[in-house]
Amino acid sequence: MKILNYLLMVLTIAVSFRCEEKEDKKPNVLFVLLDDLGYSDMGCYGGEINTPHMDRLGTNGLRFESIYNSARCCPSRAALMTGLYPPQAGIANFTTKNPKKDLGPAYLGHLRNDCVTLGEVLKTVGYNTYYVGKWHMHEKTGPVKRGFDEFFGYDMGYAQDQWDPDAYIRLPEGREKEIDKPKGEFYATDIFNDYALEFLKQAEQKKDQPWFLFLGHSSPHFPVQAPKETVDKYFDLYMQGWDKLREKRFDQLKEIGLIEDKNRWTLPERALVPVDRDEVANGFSGKQNPAWDSLDMDRKRDLARRMATFAAMVEHVDHGIGQILNYLKETGQYDNTIVMLTSDNGACYEWGPLGFDGPSRRGLTILHRGDSLNLVGQIGSHSSYGSAWANLCNTPLQLYKHFTHEGGIASPFIVHWPNGIKSKNGEWIREKIHLIDIMPTLCDVTGAQYPETFDGNSIQKMEGVSLLNIFQGETLQIRPIYFSHQGARAVVLGDWKAVWGKNMPYEISWELYNLKEDRCETNNLAEQNPQKVKELSAMWEEYAARVGL
Repeated sequence: MKILNYLLMVLTIAVSFRCEEKEDKKPNVLFVLLDDLGYSDMGCYGGEINTPHMDRLGTNGLRFESIYNSARCCPSRAALMTGLYPPQAGIANFTTKNPKKDLGPAYLGHLRNDCVTLGEVLKTVGYNTYYVGKWHMHEKTGPVKRGFDEFFGYDMGYAQDQWDPDAYIRLPEGREKEIDKPKGEFYATDIFNDYALEFLKQAEQKKDQPWFLFLGHSSPHFPVQAPKETVDKYFDLYMQGWDKLREKRFDQLKEIGLIEDKNRWTLPERALVPVDRDEVANGFSGKQNPAWDSLDMDRKRDLARRMATFAAMVEHVDHGIGQILNYLKETGQYDNTIVMLTSDNGACYEWGPLGFDGPSRRGLTILHRGDSLNLVGQIGSHSSYGSAWANLCNTPLQLYKHFTHEGGIASPFIVHWPNGIKSKNGEWIREKIHLIDIMPTLCDVTGAQYPETFDGNSIQKMEGVSLLNIFQGETLQIRPIYFSHQGARAVVLGDWKAVWGKNMPYEISWELYNLKEDRCETNNLAEQNPQKVKELSAMWEEYAARVGL
C-alpha cells in the first residue's frame, strides 16, 4: 500500500511539473505584415475580398479599430522592428544607398547601430528567429545581420516582380534554397507562404526552443500580379466600380460593429488626387477621383482588371495563412502561438486614378483592351491599380499611403492568442496604438529584457508601450503619438489630432480634428480652436527636434 501511495505521489508530482512546464513555456510568435493593404480590405474589416483565414483570426481574437503606422513601407518597418520612431531607427524618410550625411543619423537610410531589432532581442531569451519576405531596411543592415537566423525574400528595394525567382535570395550566404521553382511555376506570395511553413518545420526539430517568425509579404504592393484564375474570380465584382463598393463597405462596417457610432463615422466624398505631373496623375492632379460612371467601358474593364489582381494577391496571402494555421493545429502549437497581423501603411495612390504600367514614376498608363486585358498581372506585366481604388481600399478614411491623414497611417490590426487573450470573440479595441508598441509588447510576452547596451553600443530607450494589459481587458494611459513622412506630419493626443498635409491644391496649414467625434477627418476645427492647434503643433516641433528631423 505504501509503495502504491508513493507511486501515486510521484505520478502526481510529474503531472504537476509537466502542467507547470506547459504553462510556463514561452509562446511562439508569428507576425504577419501585408504591404499596402487598405484599412477595410479584409472581410473582417468590411471588405469584399475573400479572406476567410484572416477573418477567423480576427473574429476569434481581438480586432483593433486601428494600429497607427509611419505612412510608408520602410519607415513603418523600422518602427515595428525597433520600437522607435523611424528617425530614431535611421529611416526618417526612405532607404537609400547614398544618404545625405549632413542631415544627420535620422536620414542614414538604414538601421542605426544604437537600436535593436525584434530578432536581436528575442534571441536573448532563446528564440529561433526566421524572416520571410520583404525586408526593406537596407541590405547593409539585413535580416541575418540584425538578429534573424534564416531568411528568404529580398533585402533591398521596395517592389519586386512576383514572377521572377532570381529576384529573391536565401540567407545566410551558402544556404541552398529548399524551395526552388523555375520561372513559370514561381509566384512570390505563394513561395513566401511555403517558406514560412518550411521554417516552421525547421523550428519543429528544435522542440525545446520557441520560435519567432516574421512573414513580411510584399502583396498587395505594386506591381499587382497574381495567377490568372484567381484574378478572373474578381473581375465582375469590380466592374461594379469604386463608388458602389465604397457604399457597400461602409454599410458592412456598420454591420460588423467597427462603426459603433453613426455620428462619429462619415463616408467622405471621393478623395483628391495629389498634385503631381499630369502624366503621373493621369490628368487629375489636384482634382477629385472621377466618378465610376463617368468612365467609358474600355477604361472600366481595364481598371476592374487591375483591382481584381490586387484582390487576388490578398486572397493568396490569406490562403497561405490558412495553411500555416492548419500546421500549427496539427503540431499542437496553435494555442500557444501569438499571431499578430497588420499592414505597413494605407492603400497606395501611386500615381493617379488610372494607375500606371512600368517602373514607378517612369511608367506610362496603358489602356488594356481585348487580349491585353488578360495579361494584366501576368508574367512580364508591371501595373498599379490607382488612386480611386486605393480610396475604396481605405474606406472610410481620408487620403492614402504617403500622407499622415488617417487613410495613410491607420491600419487594421488583429491579435490572436488562445492561451493569452481574455476575450476571443472578435471584440473591437478602440485604444490608440502604434507599431512602436510591438517591441515592448513582445518583450513582455516573451520575458525578454530590452537592453541598455547591445553589441558594444548604447541603445536608445523604447518609445512604445506594452499592449499586454489590453489583452487582459485593461486600458492604456493617454500619450502623444507622432508622425512624419516627407513633409507630411501629425500628432495624436487622446481624442485630438493635428495634421499637416502635402501635395494638395490648397494652402497647407495645420488641420485639427476631434477623432472621438469625427473619425474620418471631415470637420476641420483649426479655426475654432487655435489654442489646441498651437499646443499640438508645439509638441510636434519638440518631437522633431528630439529625434533629429
